[in-house]
Amino acid sequence: MSQTLHPMLNTAVKAARAAGAIINRASLDLDVLKVGSKGPNDFVSEVDRAAEQAIIEILLEAYPGHGILAEESGREHGAKNSEFTWIIDPLDGTTNFLHGFPVYAVSIALAHRNQVQQAVVYDPTRNDLFFASRGRGAFLNDRRLRVSKRVRLAEALIGTGFPFRKGDNFKRYVKMFEEVMQHCAGLRRPGAAALDLCYVAAGWYDGFFETGLSPWDVAAGSLIITEAGGLVGNFTGESDFLHQREVVAGTPKVYGQLVQILTPYTRVLPQTEPGEAPR
Repeated sequence: MSQTLHPMLNTAVKAARAAGAIINRASLDLDVLKVGSKGPNDFVSEVDRAAEQAIIEILLEAYPGHGILAEESGREHGAKNSEFTWIIDPLDGTTNFLHGFPVYAVSIALAHRNQVQQAVVYDPTRNDLFFASRGRGAFLNDRRLRVSKRVRLAEALIGTGFPFRKGDNFKRYVKMFEEVMQHCAGLRRPGAAALDLCYVAAGWYDGFFETGLSPWDVAAGSLIITEAGGLVGNFTGESDFLHQREVVAGTPKVYGQLVQILTPYTRVLPQTEPGEAPR
C-alpha cells in the first residue's frame, strides 16, 4: 500500500491479515472435514474463535487500554470503560465459508465514543483489503473508492441478506424483498454483510439493505461507505443504525429511494419525549 495509514488503522490491517491467514489455512481443511464426532458447526466456531483470538491479541498488544466488542467473546477482553472500542467480526459469512462458497470476510472497526473512526474489511479469498479512516477517504488496496453515479433505483443493482435466525419475521421480509425487487434492476444476496457494504462503497452495488444485523456486521462497512461518498442509515433514514438491527446504504439518490420503500418496514419506533403522547 502506497498511502501512509493512521497507526490505529495499520494495527487493524495487521490483525485482519492475521485472521485471514488462519481462515485461509482452515479452508484447506474443509476438504478433509468429515462430519463425524466434530460437526461442521464446531469446526466453524473453532475457526471463528482462533481468528478472533489472533485479532484481539494484536489489537490489545498495541492498545492495551482499549475496549473490545467481538462476535464470539462479547466484551470479555480489553478495558470495560474505555472511550475506544474495537468492534470485531472475525468471520462474516460462516455458512458460505463452510460450503467453500468464496464470499466471507474479516471485519474490524474502531469506534471512539460510539463513532467509527477506523475500518478494515478483508476478503481473504481475493486478498482484497477495503479500509477507511474518518475524513481520509475509502480504499480498496491501492485504489480510492467512490460509490457509483447511478441515481435511479430502476437502474440500480441492490444487495441484501435474508434474516435466518429464529424469531425473525420472514413473511415481512419477503414482502419487503418483493417490493424492492419490483423497483430495481436486480437484487443480490451473497451472504456476508460486511462485504456487501464494501461493494456499495466500490460502486459494484448501488444500494444495500438488511435487517437483523449486529454492530460487528456493519461498523466497518458503514464508515467505508460514507468515506466513499455514500449514505448509510436505518429504514427511516436516520443515522442511528449501529444498534437498531436494520441498515440501508447506497448512492445518495438510491439511498433516498430505498428509504421511501423501506420506512413502513422499520422496527425502530419513534422516540417520544417524556410526557409526550406516542406518535
